[in-house]
Amino acid sequence: MTDGKSNVTGDPLLTQNVKGQWDNPYILPWWQQLVFILAFVVMFIVAVVGNFVVIWIVLAHKRMRTVTNYFLVNLAIADGLISLFNTLFNTVYLLYGNWPFGRNYCKFSMFISPCTISASVFTFVAIALDRYMAIIHPLKPRWPARVVIGIIGAIWFTSIGISLPNLMFAETHSYRYDSGRIRTICVLNWPDGVYKTMDFVYNVVLLVLNYFLPMIILAIAYVIVGVHLWHSRSIGEKTPRQIESVKSKRKVVKMLIIVVVIFGICWLPMHVYFVLTNFCENIGIYPHIQQIYLVIFWMAMSNSMYNPIIYCWMNTRFRKGFKYVFRCCPFVTWGPKDSLLHIGGTTVRQSWGGTECKLERNGSTMHTLDESLDETTCYNYSHSRYPREGRYNGMAENSM
Repeated sequence: MTDGKSNVTGDPLLTQNVKGQWDNPYILPWWQQLVFILAFVVMFIVAVVGNFVVIWIVLAHKRMRTVTNYFLVNLAIADGLISLFNTLFNTVYLLYGNWPFGRNYCKFSMFISPCTISASVFTFVAIALDRYMAIIHPLKPRWPARVVIGIIGAIWFTSIGISLPNLMFAETHSYRYDSGRIRTICVLNWPDGVYKTMDFVYNVVLLVLNYFLPMIILAIAYVIVGVHLWHSRSIGEKTPRQIESVKSKRKVVKMLIIVVVIFGICWLPMHVYFVLTNFCENIGIYPHIQQIYLVIFWMAMSNSMYNPIIYCWMNTRFRKGFKYVFRCCPFVTWGPKDSLLHIGGTTVRQSWGGTECKLERNGSTMHTLDESLDETTCYNYSHSRYPREGRYNGMAENSM
């Protein structure tokens, strides 16, 4: 947090004396520090462990390697990266108003946050398009593995491009108080200065690309999918398999919608805050703004821990994977029936050619190559700133 807009000027590496102020005013009372530390540590543990378990469940089990699940792995990687390389470092920064990790990590921290958030948002869009094609156009060919890998590569390439300005312009600036204590901040020092026009434009671009535009696309896609699943009627009488398939698709769409809605709720306050900073120049010195921003930051970062919880809660196969990983815990009951190779009371037999189950839809037959979220289907494996100190700094179907 700065002491005013005009304080961050000149050489960002130069230590500036703060006259008339004895010490760093941004150190919270011990009990507030304890509350925030516990909240962030719990969130960090759940996010890192949960997302790496999701990655393991998909990559270690062939029947889980599907189009939507690969996108969920990409989402878990993005969430894991921001938790590992941004959350705890910026928690320390926000609690004490001091950046002790050096200039280079200031640049990296400023870069990794918008990069991973962009990757998450674009992955949401890719999942929505995949679900749209699978449900609205079921007879069209699904994306092959090389296309999925290409899409994931494009997602990260675009995310890196969006975040490069942070890597280029992030700098540290230090203040020396009358007590002799030095406080360092991590800021975006744009060519036109700190918190000037370029900073405002960049915040608006991030708001549009990382929030409003993707949320509009997601809303349209899931509305169309929802109308199709809940209100469309097929010609003729539905078979029990078709009925179960529709129920399974509804479960998956509900789960994905919940994931997107929680993302929107978690990140909206952060986006709004950074737009407001360009209209309220002194927002950084408002009473209790430090605590308010810590809550906003926690909300945004906590999004990384919710997805694994949602998968475990709403999806049988992910739940089985989590139960296996935590089977040694006294409150977890795990048995052979909880194996990921066990479906609906029967065991899937694997062969070199994969399983041979197919899904009938309106009289047609098609391979369910990417429906690992669908608990009723089988699979063919052969196709297989502190306030004002820097932004953020501070599937298949029901069987995923």
